[in-house]
Amino acid sequence: MKALEFRNLTTAEIEQKVNGFKEELFNLRFQSATGQLDNPSLIRDTRKNIARASTVLRERELGII
Repeated sequence: MKALEFRNLTTAEIEQKVNGFKEELFNLRFQSATGQLDNPSLIRDTRKNIARASTVLRERELGII
């Protein structure tokens, strides 16, 4: 997801997305450790999605947006 897509969501929805991304990241890391992960770039993409969502949440806390 792009940062603009996160900005269109409510704070509660973004927090739910972050929790979902964290669960997905855990599962991807588990698959990687067991050798079942087909596309390792999914780990990087998921981490970036978590960072984007967290950035939007922090911007809202500070009142930047």
